[in-house]
Amino acid sequence: MKRHLRDKLQAGAALTGMACFSASPVLIEIMAAGGLDFVTIDMEHCPTGLETVAHLLRAADAGGLSPLVRVPDLDAGLIGRVLDLGADGIVLPMATAERTRAAVQAARYAPEGVRGACPAVRAGGYLPRDWGAYQRQQNQRALVVPLIEDRAGLEQAEEICAIDGADVLFLGPFDLAASLGLDGTDFRHPVLRAALERLLEAARRQGKHVLTTMGSSVDPEYAKQLLGLGVSMLSFSADVVVFAAACQRIGDLAGTLRAPGAV
Repeated sequence: MKRHLRDKLQAGAALTGMACFSASPVLIEIMAAGGLDFVTIDMEHCPTGLETVAHLLRAADAGGLSPLVRVPDLDAGLIGRVLDLGADGIVLPMATAERTRAAVQAARYAPEGVRGACPAVRAGGYLPRDWGAYQRQQNQRALVVPLIEDRAGLEQAEEICAIDGADVLFLGPFDLAASLGLDGTDFRHPVLRAALERLLEAARRQGKHVLTTMGSSVDPEYAKQLLGLGVSMLSFSADVVVFAAACQRIGDLAGTLRAPGAV
């Protein structure tokens, strides 16, 4: 059985994962077989629906991956339904302090929040023996991961870090670079590096964790640099990007084999 993402973070080791854009349980199984720690199932940029998310969560659980789900927007009903399916937490795009507080409320049962209560859900085993204990556990463990990916979110980084319930902060370099007027860069750029260091310092003061993405890079030195700065979780791009890159390499090889005189 999978370990909850909170437990993995508390163990102290750096965690690695990948985004699932393909909606393929097979690729999630392959991520698990490859030794990754977590998967972020995407609903923001993909047509993935809730029934498919349920199957992807089953694949993650079977392989021991800790699953997050990136919801398309701040939607209290959808956040509750994703958590009812058994996700360890949600990733909230375009995070601000106000949106993060609302997402935490949506992820928690009353009296701490507004999550709809129902015992007949997958996360509770379809009928918890002790609803009160289950409710308290969910309120303590459900993760809300604010994705800071624009200027507005960055300007509120310290305020977001201080919010109870936002225990992992996700800094998205691609969208943030676009928001700041930078093109196609990563944390090796001094402006993005300063943004990451600002968030890491705020997270350290609050005892929070920071997640970011390596993009399509698999440079071990770059990964070590980010971990050395204090990043706790590294996401290595998305499954479709990894597959596309592999197909492009094969296509390039095929092109050379088809060239006159190649064989």
